[in-house]
Amino acid sequence: MKRRTFFLGIAGAAGCTPRGPRLNVFNWSNYIASDTIARFEAETGARVRYAVYESNEEMLARVISGNSGWDVVFPTNYFIEPMRAMGLLARLNLDLLPNRLDLFDEFQAPEWDPRLEWSMPYMWGCSGILYHERVAPAPRRWADMWDDRFRGRLTMLDDPAEVLGAALLKLGLSLNETSEAGLRRAQAEAIRQKPLVRAYLNAEVRDQMVAGDILACQLWATTAQQAMDEAPELRFAFPEEGFPLYADCAVVLKESDRAELAHRFIDYLMRPEVGAAIVRESRTATCNLAALRVLGEVLPPTLHLDQPVLARGQWFAAMPSVAQRLRDRLWTEIKSA
Repeated sequence: MKRRTFFLGIAGAAGCTPRGPRLNVFNWSNYIASDTIARFEAETGARVRYAVYESNEEMLARVISGNSGWDVVFPTNYFIEPMRAMGLLARLNLDLLPNRLDLFDEFQAPEWDPRLEWSMPYMWGCSGILYHERVAPAPRRWADMWDDRFRGRLTMLDDPAEVLGAALLKLGLSLNETSEAGLRRAQAEAIRQKPLVRAYLNAEVRDQMVAGDILACQLWATTAQQAMDEAPELRFAFPEEGFPLYADCAVVLKESDRAELAHRFIDYLMRPEVGAAIVRESRTATCNLAALRVLGEVLPPTLHLDQPVLARGQWFAAMPSVAQRLRDRLWTEIKSA
């Protein structure tokens, strides 16, 4: 996932620009295959304007006005309820999404949207520690990311939930801590760590890890796997204190006047052969069981956690508005400290 927004002007497979209705899709980067859009356009005659973002905050800032022009976006699970409460989401028509039946059982009725009324699970993952094999001893705990040996060769995610979450888990608190006392303790830990941190970066740190400029970073497992594919000397640790789990979900914005086409696009992404092609190329972790069966590959641990490891994970949850505002303020203070 590169943190830069770009538009893919992809013509249909027939070689001519589609002239049908236009669908505007805003997604995390590296979340589709190179031919996903072209094949959808060729099949439907639609024109897709496709752009990418690198954080939920970036996405929300673009759509919060309710007049953004986007039809389909992909918020992480803990953003679903706040976006629904803000009136940004359209209720899904499940009759138009038959491929939802291919989701893993745990995504058929997820805690954040038990009836799949507002969101459709697309990709899931976790965050942990990506590090170079020459680091000894290897980091195994979030607490290791506070070690002075990483000074200037360490990055953390540019994400308040992730950074404060790592600090909370280090302290033995819940990932979804809402008390002011707990959140302020986590902030103090993050500020104490800051002199060691070269930068707060999202997926763009991947290239720095591959080049060996950074020794260790907090990173999403799927992005870490992309780096390890390029640099076999890199390793990934699922921290012993626990780690965050998340799911990025497709939603239709309430402002969209192309809801039927939006549903068709979401259902297309869940088509087993389409999903398999996306996983094969993008090295992401799909919520679609049928896609994995079509893929027919043994996936690395970063893309398919075994049960003992998965049991240590904690799902991000939506926070009460008061706690959310406090966390946002604490994050601003961390960045400016």
